[in-house]
Amino acid sequence: MQIANHAPIPELYVSYESAQKLKKEAADLKSWDMTPRQICDLELLMSGGFHPLKGFLTQEDYTGVVENMRMADGTLWPIPITLDVAEAFAEGVELGQDIALRDQEGVILATMTVTDRWTPDKAREAEKVFGADDSAHPAVNYLHNHAGKVYLGGPITGIQPPIHYDFKARRDTPNELRAYFRKLGWRRIVAFQTRNPLHRAHQELTFRAAKDAAANLLIHPVVGLTKPGDVDHFTRVRCYEAVLDNYPTATTTMSLLNLAMRMAGPREAVWHGLIRRNHGCTHMIVGRDHAGPGKNSKGEDFYGPYEAQELFAKHQDEIGIEMVDFKQMVFVQERAQYEPRDEVEEGATILDISGTELRRRLREGLEIPEWFSFPEVVKELRRRYPPRSQQGFTVFFTGFSGSGKSTIANALMVKLMEMGGRPVTLLDGDIVRKNLSSELGFSKEHRDLNIRRIGYVASEITKNGGIAICAPIAPYATTRRAVREDVEAFGAFVEVHVATSLEECERRDRKGLYKLAREGKIKEFTGISDPYDVPANPELSLDTENTEVDHCAHQVLLKLEQMGLVAG
Repeated sequence: MQIANHAPIPELYVSYESAQKLKKEAADLKSWDMTPRQICDLELLMSGGFHPLKGFLTQEDYTGVVENMRMADGTLWPIPITLDVAEAFAEGVELGQDIALRDQEGVILATMTVTDRWTPDKAREAEKVFGADDSAHPAVNYLHNHAGKVYLGGPITGIQPPIHYDFKARRDTPNELRAYFRKLGWRRIVAFQTRNPLHRAHQELTFRAAKDAAANLLIHPVVGLTKPGDVDHFTRVRCYEAVLDNYPTATTTMSLLNLAMRMAGPREAVWHGLIRRNHGCTHMIVGRDHAGPGKNSKGEDFYGPYEAQELFAKHQDEIGIEMVDFKQMVFVQERAQYEPRDEVEEGATILDISGTELRRRLREGLEIPEWFSFPEVVKELRRRYPPRSQQGFTVFFTGFSGSGKSTIANALMVKLMEMGGRPVTLLDGDIVRKNLSSELGFSKEHRDLNIRRIGYVASEITKNGGIAICAPIAPYATTRRAVREDVEAFGAFVEVHVATSLEECERRDRKGLYKLAREGKIKEFTGISDPYDVPANPELSLDTENTEVDHCAHQVLLKLEQMGLVAG
Protein backbone atom coordinates (compact mmCIF):
# COMPACT_ATOMS: atom_id res chain seq x y z
CA MET A 1 0.00 0.00 0.00
CA GLN A 2 1.15 3.56 -0.73
CA ILE A 3 1.30 5.87 2.28
CA ALA A 4 -0.09 9.33 1.44
CA ASN A 5 3.20 11.10 2.12
CA HIS A 6 5.16 8.58 0.03
CA ALA A 7 3.03 8.62 -3.13
CA PRO A 8 4.26 10.94 -5.91
CA ILE A 9 2.60 14.37 -6.06
CA PRO A 10 1.43 15.96 -9.36
CA GLU A 11 3.92 18.35 -10.99
CA LEU A 12 3.18 20.90 -13.70
CA TYR A 13 6.09 19.98 -16.00
CA VAL A 14 5.58 18.56 -19.49
CA SER A 15 7.78 15.72 -20.81
CA TYR A 16 11.31 16.45 -22.04
CA GLU A 17 10.25 16.07 -25.70
CA SER A 18 7.27 18.43 -25.31
CA ALA A 19 9.48 20.92 -23.46
CA GLN A 20 11.97 21.03 -26.37
CA LYS A 21 9.11 21.63 -28.81
CA LEU A 22 7.54 24.30 -26.56
CA LYS A 23 10.87 26.13 -26.24
CA LYS A 24 11.01 26.56 -30.02
CA GLU A 25 7.37 27.67 -30.28
CA ALA A 26 7.74 30.09 -27.34
CA ALA A 27 10.20 32.21 -29.35
CA ASP A 28 7.15 33.90 -30.92
CA LEU A 29 5.30 34.47 -27.64
CA LYS A 30 5.13 37.71 -25.69
CA SER A 31 7.61 37.35 -22.78
CA TRP A 32 7.52 38.42 -19.15
CA ASP A 33 10.90 38.57 -17.36
CA MET A 34 10.11 37.44 -13.83
CA THR A 35 11.23 39.07 -10.59
CA PRO A 36 13.22 36.98 -8.06
CA ARG A 37 10.04 36.55 -5.97
CA GLN A 38 7.99 35.38 -8.98
CA ILE A 39 10.71 32.89 -9.91
CA CYS A 40 10.54 31.37 -6.39
CA ASP A 41 6.74 31.09 -6.72
CA LEU A 42 6.95 29.59 -10.20
CA GLU A 43 9.48 26.95 -9.11
CA LEU A 44 7.19 25.75 -6.29
CA LEU A 45 4.14 25.81 -8.59
CA MET A 46 5.91 23.62 -11.17
CA SER A 47 7.46 21.18 -8.68
CA GLY A 48 4.20 20.53 -6.79
CA GLY A 49 5.35 22.48 -3.72
CA PHE A 50 2.20 24.63 -4.10
CA HIS A 51 -0.11 21.70 -4.98
CA PRO A 52 -3.11 21.86 -5.69
CA LEU A 53 -2.44 25.20 -7.50
CA LYS A 54 -2.27 24.78 -11.29
CA GLY A 55 -0.89 28.25 -11.97
CA PHE A 56 -1.10 31.85 -10.83
CA LEU A 57 -4.44 32.52 -9.13
CA THR A 58 -7.45 33.62 -11.16
CA GLN A 59 -9.37 36.67 -9.95
CA GLU A 60 -12.07 34.51 -8.36
CA ASP A 61 -9.53 32.33 -6.52
CA TYR A 62 -7.53 35.41 -5.50
CA THR A 63 -10.61 37.07 -3.98
CA GLY A 64 -11.45 33.90 -2.01
CA VAL A 65 -7.87 33.52 -0.75
CA VAL A 66 -7.67 37.16 0.34
CA GLU A 67 -11.09 37.23 2.00
CA ASN A 68 -11.27 33.83 3.70
CA MET A 69 -8.14 31.75 2.90
CA ARG A 70 -10.08 29.59 0.44
CA MET A 71 -10.06 29.20 -3.32
CA ALA A 72 -13.31 29.36 -5.26
CA ASP A 73 -13.81 25.56 -4.88
CA GLY A 74 -13.36 25.79 -1.08
CA THR A 75 -9.76 24.49 -0.95
CA LEU A 76 -7.73 25.92 1.95
CA TRP A 77 -4.98 28.27 0.66
CA PRO A 78 -3.87 31.28 2.75
CA ILE A 79 -1.45 33.32 0.58
CA PRO A 80 -2.20 34.90 -2.83
CA ILE A 81 0.18 33.53 -5.48
CA THR A 82 -0.20 36.16 -8.19
CA LEU A 83 1.70 37.29 -11.27
CA ASP A 84 1.97 41.05 -10.85
CA VAL A 85 2.98 42.91 -14.02
CA ALA A 86 3.35 46.48 -15.27
CA GLU A 87 0.23 48.17 -16.71
CA ALA A 88 1.85 48.62 -20.13
CA PHE A 89 2.60 44.88 -20.35
CA ALA A 90 -0.92 43.90 -19.21
CA GLU A 91 -2.52 46.14 -21.84
CA GLY A 92 -0.70 44.24 -24.59
CA VAL A 93 -2.00 40.83 -23.47
CA GLU A 94 -5.26 39.36 -24.78
CA LEU A 95 -7.25 37.00 -22.55
CA GLY A 96 -6.74 33.41 -23.73
CA GLN A 97 -3.26 34.29 -25.05
CA ASP A 98 -0.15 32.31 -24.02
CA ILE A 99 2.85 34.21 -22.65
CA ALA A 100 6.41 32.99 -22.00
CA LEU A 101 7.72 33.27 -18.44
CA ARG A 102 11.47 33.84 -18.41
CA ASP A 103 14.17 34.18 -15.75
CA GLN A 104 16.34 37.28 -15.45
CA GLU A 105 18.78 36.01 -18.08
CA GLY A 106 15.90 35.48 -20.52
CA VAL A 107 15.82 31.66 -20.20
CA ILE A 108 12.29 30.31 -20.68
CA LEU A 109 10.95 28.42 -17.64
CA ALA A 110 7.25 28.04 -18.45
CA THR A 111 4.34 29.27 -20.53
CA MET A 112 1.12 30.61 -19.07
CA THR A 113 -2.35 30.87 -20.57
CA VAL A 114 -3.72 34.22 -19.39
CA THR A 115 -7.35 33.67 -18.37
CA ASP A 116 -7.72 36.66 -16.01
CA ARG A 117 -6.46 40.22 -15.79
CA TRP A 118 -7.44 42.68 -13.05
CA THR A 119 -6.27 45.61 -10.96
CA PRO A 120 -6.34 44.45 -7.33
CA ASP A 121 -7.30 46.46 -4.27
CA LYS A 122 -3.87 46.27 -2.65
CA ALA A 123 -4.94 48.02 0.57
CA ARG A 124 -7.59 45.33 1.05
CA GLU A 125 -5.06 42.57 0.28
CA ALA A 126 -2.66 44.02 2.86
CA GLU A 127 -5.39 44.35 5.49
CA LYS A 128 -6.72 40.79 5.07
CA VAL A 129 -3.52 38.82 4.35
CA PHE A 130 -1.03 40.67 6.59
CA GLY A 131 -3.47 42.05 9.16
CA ALA A 132 -2.75 45.74 8.45
CA ASP A 133 -2.10 48.10 5.56
CA ASP A 134 1.14 49.22 7.21
CA SER A 135 4.27 49.73 5.09
CA ALA A 136 6.48 48.82 8.07
CA HIS A 137 5.58 45.23 7.04
CA PRO A 138 8.09 44.17 4.36
CA ALA A 139 5.43 42.39 2.25
CA VAL A 140 3.04 45.37 2.41
CA ASN A 141 5.91 47.66 1.41
CA TYR A 142 6.63 45.26 -1.49
CA LEU A 143 2.95 45.22 -2.49
CA HIS A 144 2.64 49.00 -2.71
CA ASN A 145 6.13 50.05 -3.83
CA HIS A 146 7.58 47.17 -5.87
CA ALA A 147 4.81 44.89 -7.20
CA GLY A 148 3.21 45.63 -10.60
CA LYS A 149 -0.19 47.33 -10.64
CA VAL A 150 -2.02 44.59 -12.58
CA TYR A 151 -2.39 40.87 -11.80
CA LEU A 152 -2.55 38.15 -14.44
CA GLY A 153 -3.98 34.71 -13.64
CA GLY A 154 -4.07 31.38 -15.44
CA PRO A 155 -2.63 27.87 -15.66
CA ILE A 156 1.06 27.31 -16.35
CA THR A 157 2.92 24.68 -18.35
CA GLY A 158 6.33 23.97 -16.85
CA ILE A 159 9.26 23.66 -19.27
CA GLN A 160 12.28 23.59 -16.94
CA PRO A 161 13.12 24.52 -13.35
CA PRO A 162 15.14 27.66 -12.56
CA ILE A 163 18.88 26.95 -12.52
CA HIS A 164 20.66 27.10 -9.15
CA TYR A 165 24.44 27.05 -9.17
CA ASP A 166 24.75 26.83 -5.38
CA PHE A 167 24.27 23.87 -3.00
CA LYS A 168 22.83 21.70 -5.80
CA ALA A 169 23.04 18.48 -3.79
CA ARG A 170 20.97 20.04 -0.99
CA ARG A 171 18.01 21.15 -3.14
CA ASP A 172 15.14 18.65 -3.48
CA THR A 173 11.75 18.81 -5.17
CA PRO A 174 8.72 17.47 -3.22
CA ASN A 175 8.90 14.23 -5.22
CA GLU A 176 12.64 13.81 -4.65
CA LEU A 177 12.10 14.14 -0.88
CA ARG A 178 9.12 11.76 -0.96
CA ALA A 179 11.23 9.20 -2.85
CA TYR A 180 14.02 9.64 -0.28
CA PHE A 181 11.62 9.06 2.64
CA ARG A 182 10.17 6.05 0.80
CA LYS A 183 13.62 4.59 0.25
CA LEU A 184 14.61 5.01 3.92
CA GLY A 185 11.27 3.74 5.14
CA TRP A 186 10.54 6.95 7.05
CA ARG A 187 6.81 7.12 7.86
CA ARG A 188 6.74 10.07 10.27
CA ILE A 189 8.75 13.15 9.42
CA VAL A 190 8.79 16.41 11.38
CA ALA A 191 9.82 19.54 9.45
CA PHE A 192 11.74 22.40 11.02
CA GLN A 193 11.22 25.70 9.15
CA THR A 194 14.02 28.22 9.62
CA ARG A 195 15.42 31.42 8.08
CA ASN A 196 18.07 31.99 10.78
CA PRO A 197 21.34 30.22 11.64
CA LEU A 198 20.88 27.29 14.06
CA HIS A 199 22.19 27.66 17.59
CA ARG A 200 22.16 25.18 20.48
CA ALA A 201 18.61 26.10 21.58
CA HIS A 202 17.32 25.22 18.09
CA GLN A 203 19.14 21.92 18.18
CA GLU A 204 17.64 21.08 21.55
CA LEU A 205 14.20 22.11 20.33
CA THR A 206 14.40 19.96 17.17
CA PHE A 207 15.68 16.95 19.16
CA ARG A 208 12.73 17.24 21.53
CA ALA A 209 10.20 17.77 18.73
CA ALA A 210 11.41 14.67 16.88
CA LYS A 211 11.31 12.65 20.12
CA ASP A 212 7.82 13.88 21.10
CA ALA A 213 6.44 13.08 17.65
CA ALA A 214 8.43 9.81 17.44
CA ALA A 215 9.49 11.04 14.02
CA ASN A 216 12.52 11.60 11.82
CA LEU A 217 13.69 15.17 11.37
CA LEU A 218 13.81 17.26 8.19
CA ILE A 219 15.69 20.54 8.65
CA HIS A 220 14.07 22.58 5.89
CA PRO A 221 15.56 26.11 5.73
CA VAL A 222 14.24 28.77 3.35
CA VAL A 223 16.85 29.96 0.84
CA GLY A 224 14.56 31.97 -1.46
CA LEU A 225 13.62 35.41 -0.17
CA THR A 226 13.33 36.10 3.55
CA LYS A 227 13.12 39.39 5.46
CA PRO A 228 15.33 42.32 4.35
CA GLY A 229 18.32 42.40 6.72
CA ASP A 230 18.38 38.62 7.36
CA VAL A 231 21.68 36.72 7.22
CA ASP A 232 22.30 35.80 3.55
CA HIS A 233 21.51 32.18 2.63
CA PHE A 234 25.10 31.30 1.65
CA THR A 235 26.29 32.05 5.19
CA ARG A 236 23.27 30.30 6.72
CA VAL A 237 23.68 27.11 4.71
CA ARG A 238 27.36 26.94 5.67
CA CYS A 239 26.22 27.31 9.29
CA TYR A 240 23.64 24.51 8.88
CA GLU A 241 26.23 22.23 7.32
CA ALA A 242 28.56 22.91 10.24
CA VAL A 243 25.82 21.86 12.70
CA LEU A 244 24.57 18.77 10.85
CA ASP A 245 27.37 16.67 12.30
CA ASN A 246 25.77 17.17 15.73
CA TYR A 247 22.61 15.38 14.57
CA PRO A 248 22.23 11.60 14.24
CA THR A 249 22.61 10.91 10.50
CA ALA A 250 20.24 7.93 10.49
CA THR A 251 17.25 10.03 11.63
CA THR A 252 17.93 13.54 10.30
CA THR A 253 18.27 15.09 6.85
CA MET A 254 18.46 18.62 5.50
CA SER A 255 16.99 20.06 2.31
CA LEU A 256 16.81 23.65 1.05
CA LEU A 257 13.48 25.27 0.15
CA ASN A 258 13.49 27.99 -2.51
CA LEU A 259 10.51 29.84 -1.04
CA ALA A 260 9.83 33.59 -1.14
CA MET A 261 8.56 34.22 2.39
CA ARG A 262 5.91 36.89 2.97
CA MET A 263 6.41 37.12 6.77
CA ALA A 264 2.62 36.82 7.11
CA GLY A 265 2.62 35.29 10.60
CA PRO A 266 -0.49 33.11 11.18
CA ARG A 267 -1.41 32.75 7.48
CA GLU A 268 2.22 32.04 6.64
CA ALA A 269 2.29 29.20 9.22
CA VAL A 270 -0.69 27.53 7.52
CA TRP A 271 1.02 28.04 4.14
CA HIS A 272 4.27 26.50 5.43
CA GLY A 273 2.22 23.53 6.65
CA LEU A 274 0.67 22.93 3.22
CA ILE A 275 4.10 23.24 1.54
CA ARG A 276 5.66 20.77 4.04
CA ARG A 277 2.77 18.32 3.51
CA ASN A 278 3.50 18.47 -0.24
CA HIS A 279 7.14 17.66 0.54
CA GLY A 280 6.10 14.45 2.31
CA CYS A 281 6.21 15.59 5.95
CA THR A 282 3.67 14.47 8.55
CA HIS A 283 4.51 16.98 11.32
CA MET A 284 5.81 20.53 11.51
CA ILE A 285 7.31 22.63 14.30
CA VAL A 286 5.41 25.93 14.58
CA GLY A 287 7.35 28.54 16.50
CA ARG A 288 6.47 31.39 18.80
CA ASP A 289 5.59 34.35 16.51
CA HIS A 290 6.16 32.02 13.52
CA ALA A 291 7.24 34.02 10.43
CA GLY A 292 6.52 37.36 12.15
CA PRO A 293 8.11 40.46 10.60
CA GLY A 294 8.86 42.27 13.87
CA LYS A 295 7.40 45.65 14.82
CA ASN A 296 4.72 47.71 13.07
CA SER A 297 4.92 51.48 12.59
CA LYS A 298 3.64 52.01 16.16
CA GLY A 299 6.48 49.89 17.55
CA GLU A 300 4.22 46.93 18.48
CA ASP A 301 4.52 43.34 17.23
CA PHE A 302 2.47 42.68 14.10
CA TYR A 303 1.12 39.39 15.48
CA GLY A 304 0.55 37.93 18.92
CA PRO A 305 3.17 35.34 19.98
CA TYR A 306 0.79 32.35 19.65
CA GLU A 307 -1.58 33.52 16.88
CA ALA A 308 0.22 31.36 14.31
CA GLN A 309 -0.09 28.24 16.49
CA GLU A 310 -3.80 28.93 17.08
CA LEU A 311 -4.62 29.34 13.37
CA PHE A 312 -2.57 26.26 12.47
CA ALA A 313 -4.28 24.15 15.14
CA LYS A 314 -7.70 25.26 13.87
CA HIS A 315 -6.94 24.03 10.32
CA GLN A 316 -4.60 21.16 11.21
CA ASP A 317 -6.81 18.34 9.85
CA GLU A 318 -7.32 20.10 6.55
CA ILE A 319 -3.63 20.98 6.19
CA GLY A 320 -2.97 17.26 6.62
CA ILE A 321 0.00 17.73 8.90
CA GLU A 322 0.28 17.73 12.70
CA MET A 323 1.64 20.71 14.59
CA VAL A 324 4.44 20.30 17.11
CA ASP A 325 4.30 23.52 19.08
CA PHE A 326 7.58 25.23 19.77
CA LYS A 327 8.59 25.83 23.36
CA GLN A 328 11.00 28.66 24.04
CA MET A 329 14.21 26.89 25.07
CA VAL A 330 16.48 28.51 27.66
CA PHE A 331 19.81 27.51 29.19
CA VAL A 332 19.58 26.70 32.91
CA GLN A 333 22.95 27.50 34.45
CA GLU A 334 22.66 25.20 37.48
CA ARG A 335 22.02 22.12 35.32
CA ALA A 336 24.09 23.31 32.32
CA GLN A 337 21.36 22.27 29.91
CA TYR A 338 18.52 23.63 27.76
CA GLU A 339 14.95 23.29 29.05
CA PRO A 340 11.55 24.66 27.99
CA ARG A 341 11.07 28.06 29.62
CA ASP A 342 7.71 27.13 31.17
CA GLU A 343 9.19 24.07 32.92
CA VAL A 344 11.98 25.93 34.71
CA GLU A 345 11.34 26.40 38.45
CA GLU A 346 11.32 29.79 40.18
CA GLY A 347 14.79 30.93 41.27
CA ALA A 348 16.81 29.01 38.67
CA THR A 349 19.38 31.04 36.70
CA ILE A 350 18.23 31.36 33.10
CA LEU A 351 20.71 32.39 30.41
CA ASP A 352 19.53 33.56 27.01
CA ILE A 353 20.90 35.73 24.20
CA SER A 354 18.40 37.50 21.95
CA GLY A 355 18.93 37.97 18.21
CA THR A 356 19.61 41.67 18.82
CA GLU A 357 22.19 40.87 21.51
CA LEU A 358 23.87 38.30 19.24
CA ARG A 359 24.17 40.90 16.45
CA ARG A 360 25.63 43.40 18.94
CA ARG A 361 28.27 40.91 20.08
CA LEU A 362 29.20 40.07 16.50
CA ARG A 363 29.32 43.76 15.62
CA GLU A 364 31.59 44.62 18.52
CA GLY A 365 33.72 41.48 18.29
CA LEU A 366 32.61 40.33 21.77
CA GLU A 367 32.63 36.76 23.06
CA ILE A 368 29.73 34.46 22.13
CA PRO A 369 29.58 31.73 24.78
CA GLU A 370 29.73 28.01 23.87
CA TRP A 371 26.51 27.27 25.75
CA PHE A 372 24.74 29.55 23.26
CA SER A 373 26.10 28.41 19.89
CA PHE A 374 28.50 26.03 18.19
CA PRO A 375 32.07 27.29 17.59
CA GLU A 376 31.72 26.34 13.87
CA VAL A 377 28.59 28.52 13.54
CA VAL A 378 30.18 31.46 15.35
CA LYS A 379 33.22 31.16 13.07
CA GLU A 380 31.01 31.35 9.93
CA LEU A 381 29.08 34.33 11.33
CA ARG A 382 32.30 36.16 12.21
CA ARG A 383 33.57 35.61 8.67
CA ARG A 384 30.40 37.21 7.32
CA TYR A 385 30.12 39.90 10.03
CA PRO A 386 33.53 41.22 11.05
CA PRO A 387 33.49 43.88 13.83
CA ARG A 388 31.72 47.03 12.70
CA SER A 389 34.89 49.12 12.59
CA GLN A 390 36.12 46.82 9.78
CA GLN A 391 32.88 46.70 7.77
CA GLY A 392 31.83 48.87 4.86
CA PHE A 393 29.03 51.39 5.43
CA THR A 394 27.07 54.16 3.71
CA VAL A 395 26.43 57.71 4.92
CA PHE A 396 23.38 59.07 3.08
CA PHE A 397 22.80 62.85 3.27
CA THR A 398 19.33 64.10 2.29
CA GLY A 399 17.90 67.64 2.28
CA PHE A 400 16.76 70.51 0.07
CA SER A 401 18.85 71.84 -2.80
CA GLY A 402 21.33 74.31 -1.29
CA SER A 403 21.04 72.88 2.24
CA GLY A 404 24.80 72.22 2.41
CA LYS A 405 24.77 68.44 1.81
CA SER A 406 27.63 68.40 -0.70
CA THR A 407 29.85 70.71 1.36
CA ILE A 408 29.43 68.62 4.52
CA ALA A 409 29.82 65.37 2.55
CA ASN A 410 33.12 66.65 1.11
CA ALA A 411 34.40 67.65 4.55
CA LEU A 412 33.39 64.24 5.97
CA MET A 413 35.17 62.47 3.09
CA VAL A 414 38.41 64.32 3.82
CA LYS A 415 38.21 63.55 7.56
CA LEU A 416 37.62 59.83 6.86
CA MET A 417 40.47 59.73 4.35
CA GLU A 418 42.74 61.34 6.93
CA MET A 419 41.87 58.48 9.34
CA GLY A 420 42.64 55.87 6.64
CA GLY A 421 41.88 52.14 6.72
CA ARG A 422 39.07 51.96 4.16
CA PRO A 423 38.56 53.43 0.69
CA VAL A 424 36.06 56.33 0.66
CA THR A 425 33.85 57.18 -2.35
CA LEU A 426 31.75 60.34 -2.66
CA LEU A 427 28.53 59.94 -4.69
CA ASP A 428 27.41 63.56 -4.86
CA GLY A 429 24.34 64.58 -6.89
CA ASP A 430 26.29 66.40 -9.59
CA ILE A 431 29.03 63.73 -9.90
CA VAL A 432 26.38 61.01 -10.29
CA ARG A 433 24.36 63.04 -12.81
CA LYS A 434 27.49 63.37 -14.95
CA ASN A 435 28.85 59.81 -14.72
CA LEU A 436 25.88 57.51 -13.99
CA SER A 437 22.69 59.31 -14.97
CA SER A 438 23.58 61.71 -17.76
CA GLU A 439 20.58 60.61 -19.85
CA LEU A 440 18.02 61.17 -17.06
CA GLY A 441 15.75 64.18 -16.75
CA PHE A 442 14.14 65.55 -13.58
CA SER A 443 10.69 63.87 -13.63
CA LYS A 444 9.70 61.99 -10.46
CA GLU A 445 10.39 58.68 -12.20
CA HIS A 446 13.84 59.77 -13.37
CA ARG A 447 14.80 61.25 -10.00
CA ASP A 448 13.75 57.98 -8.34
CA LEU A 449 15.83 56.00 -10.82
CA ASN A 450 18.81 58.26 -10.14
CA ILE A 451 18.56 57.62 -6.37
CA ARG A 452 18.18 53.86 -6.94
CA ARG A 453 21.39 53.90 -9.00
CA ILE A 454 23.19 55.76 -6.21
CA GLY A 455 21.85 53.15 -3.75
CA TYR A 456 23.04 50.28 -5.93
CA VAL A 457 26.58 51.67 -6.21
CA ALA A 458 26.64 52.47 -2.46
CA SER A 459 25.53 48.90 -1.62
CA GLU A 460 28.34 47.46 -3.80
CA ILE A 461 30.92 49.74 -2.13
CA THR A 462 29.56 48.75 1.31
CA LYS A 463 29.58 45.04 0.41
CA ASN A 464 33.25 45.29 -0.50
CA GLY A 465 34.26 46.95 2.75
CA GLY A 466 34.46 50.57 1.55
CA ILE A 467 32.72 53.74 2.72
CA ALA A 468 30.13 55.37 0.43
CA ILE A 469 29.10 58.97 1.09
CA CYS A 470 25.95 59.97 -0.84
CA ALA A 471 24.56 63.51 -1.06
CA PRO A 472 21.48 63.62 -3.32
CA ILE A 473 18.27 65.53 -2.50
CA ALA A 474 16.38 62.18 -2.30
CA PRO A 475 12.97 63.72 -1.53
CA TYR A 476 10.85 60.54 -1.35
CA ALA A 477 10.72 58.38 1.79
CA THR A 478 9.88 55.15 -0.10
CA THR A 479 12.95 55.52 -2.34
CA ARG A 480 15.21 56.24 0.65
CA ARG A 481 13.81 53.13 2.35
CA ALA A 482 14.56 51.00 -0.74
CA VAL A 483 18.16 52.29 -0.76
CA ARG A 484 18.45 51.55 2.97
CA GLU A 485 17.32 47.95 2.37
CA ASP A 486 19.83 47.55 -0.49
CA VAL A 487 22.70 48.79 1.68
CA GLU A 488 21.72 47.10 4.95
CA ALA A 489 22.04 43.70 3.27
CA PHE A 490 25.81 44.34 3.49
CA GLY A 491 26.51 46.91 6.20
CA ALA A 492 25.29 49.96 8.10
CA PHE A 493 23.21 52.72 6.55
CA VAL A 494 23.48 56.11 8.26
CA GLU A 495 20.81 58.57 7.14
CA VAL A 496 21.76 62.21 7.83
CA HIS A 497 19.00 64.78 7.37
CA VAL A 498 20.54 68.15 6.57
CA ALA A 499 17.59 70.02 8.06
CA THR A 500 18.23 73.50 6.61
CA SER A 501 14.91 75.34 6.20
CA LEU A 502 13.54 76.07 2.75
CA GLU A 503 13.74 79.83 3.44
CA GLU A 504 17.46 79.57 4.25
CA CYS A 505 18.15 77.41 1.15
CA GLU A 506 16.31 79.93 -0.99
CA ARG A 507 18.24 82.80 0.61
CA ARG A 508 21.54 81.02 -0.24
CA ASP A 509 20.40 79.98 -3.78
CA ARG A 510 23.96 79.85 -5.15
CA LYS A 511 22.90 78.30 -8.47
CA GLY A 512 19.82 80.50 -8.96
CA LEU A 513 17.60 77.41 -9.15
CA TYR A 514 14.94 78.57 -6.69
CA LYS A 515 14.47 81.80 -8.64
CA LEU A 516 13.89 79.79 -11.85
CA ALA A 517 11.53 77.41 -10.01
CA ARG A 518 9.50 80.34 -8.62
CA GLU A 519 9.24 81.73 -12.18
CA GLY A 520 7.94 78.32 -13.34
CA LYS A 521 10.98 77.75 -15.56
CA ILE A 522 11.95 74.56 -13.67
CA LYS A 523 9.07 72.10 -13.29
CA GLU A 524 8.77 69.67 -10.33
CA PHE A 525 11.33 71.43 -8.13
CA THR A 526 11.67 69.96 -4.61
CA GLY A 527 10.21 72.27 -1.97
CA ILE A 528 8.54 74.60 -4.51
CA SER A 529 6.39 72.57 -6.88
CA ASP A 530 7.24 69.07 -5.61
CA PRO A 531 7.06 67.60 -2.08
CA TYR A 532 9.92 66.66 0.24
CA ASP A 533 9.21 63.82 2.72
CA VAL A 534 11.01 64.86 5.91
CA PRO A 535 12.88 61.79 7.30
CA ALA A 536 10.87 60.36 10.22
CA ASN A 537 13.80 58.93 12.16
CA PRO A 538 17.18 59.57 10.57
CA GLU A 539 20.31 58.45 12.42
CA LEU A 540 21.29 62.11 12.64
CA SER A 541 19.67 65.49 11.94
CA LEU A 542 21.95 68.48 11.27
CA ASP A 543 21.03 72.12 11.65
CA THR A 544 23.40 74.05 9.37
CA GLU A 545 22.17 77.60 10.03
CA ASN A 546 24.83 79.59 11.91
CA THR A 547 27.01 76.46 12.12
CA GLU A 548 30.40 75.90 10.48
CA VAL A 549 30.77 73.08 7.96
CA ASP A 550 33.63 71.63 10.04
CA HIS A 551 31.36 71.34 13.08
CA CYS A 552 28.62 69.62 11.04
CA ALA A 553 31.08 67.09 9.57
CA HIS A 554 32.45 66.49 13.05
CA GLN A 555 28.96 65.69 14.37
CA VAL A 556 28.63 63.00 11.69
CA LEU A 557 32.04 61.62 12.66
CA LEU A 558 30.98 61.45 16.33
CA LYS A 559 27.81 59.60 15.29
CA LEU A 560 29.88 57.07 13.29
CA GLU A 561 32.14 56.57 16.30
CA GLN A 562 29.13 56.10 18.59
CA MET A 563 27.77 53.44 16.17
CA GLY A 564 31.12 51.64 16.25
CA LEU A 565 31.74 52.25 12.52
CA VAL A 566 34.98 54.13 13.06
CA ALA A 567 37.36 53.22 15.87
CA GLY A 568 37.24 55.68 18.75
